[in-house]
Amino acid sequence: MPARPPPPPTAQPQVDLLQVLLQLVLIEAPHVEGGVWQAGGGHLAYAYPTYEGSGVKRDVPAAEQPLIAELAQLAARTQQPQTDVVRGSREALIVSACPLATPRNDLAAWTMTRTSGGALAAQDSLRTGLGVLLVLVLASGLWLGFILLRGLRHVQRLESRLAQADADGGAVPELPRTGVRELDRIVDGFNHYRLRFEEARTHLRAAAQQRSRDQRLAALGRMTGGIAHEIRNPIATMRLKAENALAATPERQGAALQAIVGQIDRLDGLVQSLLALVQPVALAPVEVVLHRWLDERVAAVAPKADAAGVQVTLHHDQPTSATFDPVHLARAVDNLLDNAVRHAPRGGHVVLSALQPDARTLAIRVDDDGPGVPESLQASLFEPFATGRADGTGLGLALAREVALAHGGDLRHVPLTPGARFELELPWRIS
Repeated sequence: MPARPPPPPTAQPQVDLLQVLLQLVLIEAPHVEGGVWQAGGGHLAYAYPTYEGSGVKRDVPAAEQPLIAELAQLAARTQQPQTDVVRGSREALIVSACPLATPRNDLAAWTMTRTSGGALAAQDSLRTGLGVLLVLVLASGLWLGFILLRGLRHVQRLESRLAQADADGGAVPELPRTGVRELDRIVDGFNHYRLRFEEARTHLRAAAQQRSRDQRLAALGRMTGGIAHEIRNPIATMRLKAENALAATPERQGAALQAIVGQIDRLDGLVQSLLALVQPVALAPVEVVLHRWLDERVAAVAPKADAAGVQVTLHHDQPTSATFDPVHLARAVDNLLDNAVRHAPRGGHVVLSALQPDARTLAIRVDDDGPGVPESLQASLFEPFATGRADGTGLGLALAREVALAHGGDLRHVPLTPGARFELELPWRIS
C-alpha cells in the first residue's frame, strides 16, 4: 500500500488535539478503540487507551482498515451513523462510524470493539425471549379481558334478574348458574340464602296469623264486659218502652214500638260488628285502580260530611294502582273517614291521601283537624269498645286494624296539632 504524504505542518496541532480528545473519550470505554477519518486524508487520529498489550498502541489495525474506511466514508457521505457487525467463529467485530460536523462534511469518527460470539447469541436469545414474553403477556391480557368481559355480562344478567324481581313485587328470585366457577359459588350461596329466606318468611306469615288470632282471642276476653254493657242498655230501653206502651193508650204505643225497633237495629249492628271482628278476614286481593277507588271512598262519606259541615279532600299522585282486597279495605277506610268526620268541628277539614313512602309500601292516611285522641285513650285505642264517644261502640278502629293485619300491614295513630292521623300501611303488592 503506497505511503500517504504527511499532513501539512499547519494541521499537526489539530491532529494532536484530536488525539488527546480520543484518549479522554475512550479511556472510559474498556476494550474500545477509535479514530477520526477524513475523506481524501485517511486516518487523522487513532487511540486505544485501554489496550492491554505491553506498550501503547498507536496504529490502526491493518486487517480492519478497509471496513473502517468504508463505514467512515459512508457516514461522512450520508451524514448518518453506520454500524456493521462481523461475526467470526469465536468472536464478533463491531464497527461504528458517525459523521462530524464540518463545512465540507468530510470527517467521520469511528469506534471498534470485539466481543464474544456467545454474548451476541445470548443477546439474540434475550431478544427472542423478550419477544416471546411480550406475546405471552399480550395473549394473557386478551384472555383476562375476555374472562372479565364474560364475567361482567353474567353479572349484568344477574343484576337485571334481581331488578326485574324487585319490580315484580320484591320476591327473591332463583338465580340461574352462569358456568363461571367463581360466580356460580356466589349464585349457589344466594340461592341457598333464598330458600332460607322463603322459609323464614313463611314462618313469619304463620307467626303474624297466629298473632292476629291471639289478639282476637285476647280481645274477646276484654270484650265480655263491653258486650254486656252494650247489650244491657238497649234491652233496658226496650223493656221500659214496652212497659210504658202496655200502660199507655193505643195512640202512644206506635212511638214506643218504633223506639224498640231502633234499639233492635242497634243490637243487630253490634252483633254484625262483633261477628266481623271475631271471624278471620279472608282476603281476595286484586289489582285496583287507586284513584277511582279513593274517589268512591270520598263519595261514600260525602253525605255525612255535608250534614256535619265538614270538607273532605283527596290528595293522591302515585302510585296509580295497587294490589289489595278492595271490599275489606274499603270497610276499614270508611270507618276511619266516619270517625274523622265525627270528630272534626263544623267547618273543619278531613284529608284522605295515598302515597308510596318506599318501593314496597302503600300508605293510606286519614287526617282531621278535630280535638285529637285523649292521651288516656291512646294506649287502648285499637281495642274493642275503647271509644271516647257516648254513642260509639269502639269497634271501628279494631275492625280497621284487623283488615290491615290481614293484608300484612298495620294501622297506627299519629297525633297532629290540631287533630289526629290514622295511617294504614300495607305491602304495595300482597303476596
